[in-house]
Amino acid sequence: MPNTSTTSSSNFDLTYIKLRFFTKVRRFLQLRAKPSNKPLLFHPSDHQINNSESTLTVVIEESEKVEKLGEMGKEGDNKDNGWMMVLQKSVKKLHFGSLDEKEVAVKEIKKLAKEDLKRRKLMAELGVIPPLVAMVAGSHQAVQALIQLGNGSFTNKALMVEAGILSKLPQKTDNLDGNTRQEFAELILSISSLANTPYNMDSSRIIPFVVSILDSSNSSVETKCTCLGTLYNISSVLENSASLATSGTVTTLLRLSSLKEASEKALATLGNLVVTLMGKKAMEENPMVPESLMEIMTWEEKPKCQELSVYILMILAHQSSIQREKMAKAGIVPVLLEVALLGSSLAQKRALKLLQWFKDERQSKMGPHSGPQVGRVPIDSSPMSPRAVDESKKLMKKIVKQSLYKNMETITSRANGGSDSSRLKSLVVSSSSKSLPY
Repeated sequence: MPNTSTTSSSNFDLTYIKLRFFTKVRRFLQLRAKPSNKPLLFHPSDHQINNSESTLTVVIEESEKVEKLGEMGKEGDNKDNGWMMVLQKSVKKLHFGSLDEKEVAVKEIKKLAKEDLKRRKLMAELGVIPPLVAMVAGSHQAVQALIQLGNGSFTNKALMVEAGILSKLPQKTDNLDGNTRQEFAELILSISSLANTPYNMDSSRIIPFVVSILDSSNSSVETKCTCLGTLYNISSVLENSASLATSGTVTTLLRLSSLKEASEKALATLGNLVVTLMGKKAMEENPMVPESLMEIMTWEEKPKCQELSVYILMILAHQSSIQREKMAKAGIVPVLLEVALLGSSLAQKRALKLLQWFKDERQSKMGPHSGPQVGRVPIDSSPMSPRAVDESKKLMKKIVKQSLYKNMETITSRANGGSDSSRLKSLVVSSSSKSLPY
């Protein structure tokens, strides 16, 4: 049986709200009333009339929301009247209460939002998101409540963007404490998932905020990983590559890719950028490439990072003799040999493909007149004796063997003396394809 005192209290609150509503309606009608025979002291301007209409619209909307909640509370008396009554009071305080009352209401809304997705959707329908967004600048509880409301609901996240959450982001992140920085990072990560939906979101307002947190020395590794998740979501949309490439994001990502705790997310974002024209150009011009990526290729305990770093280098080297020459001068061939021998299956395939390109590059540079001329006698020179030809062949074979032995010695020493003949045989497998199948 429903509680009589609770029901009467609810009816009283609803009557009070309706009374306030009709009072403002009456004032509005008086303002719009036709002038009488007596002269008025002043005539309302169009601006005043428009403001009154806006006030009327807002009051009608809020009154309808509270009235709807009251009706839902009556319907739920026999089911779960407890949380419905708490939600009713919290929504009323959030819309019409004082600052202290709003803070209490935010805590209750955050608590209720954690428990059920249907409640989160109901709260959004009751209009709790705009006032929460308005409180973000000075309330930790409001940020936490918005994080809960956005959990599992793209509609709620879109409502946050429409309410102006991106304009409420702090201008300076260095002034934020660690907990506040992490809360904002989680909220923006939640909103950034809209980048993969048809909803049109201005990502250019998120990128500077996230990069400032990543560049701050006061940010924890957890916060940086959260921000990297945001950049990954944004980079998955090709239209955002220009904003990411021109905001110094590539340098930040390359620097964080050397941090093992955050390397995988940073490399995944770079992998999205390198397939775009502006992203690839930004990486080609960065002084950290290819050395930083070559270092990651030696991380045997991080196979995913190895695969991503080799993939990025493949894209940069593909159909670019300048980049291949740059990589060769940096000493990439021995590193690729090591990955081809000791890396994961996917990393081996990518490393072998790169090695094939370097092999083809070297063969194309060796023209018919480069190197010792064996089996061919110039017309204007004296013929070589068979003994001299044999000595030249032996000398070339000796040089090749010495170079190969040195590379294998480096690889086997890193592998702690282990040997794998099947992997060693795979090094001689070649392909004529110039595509990027891996």
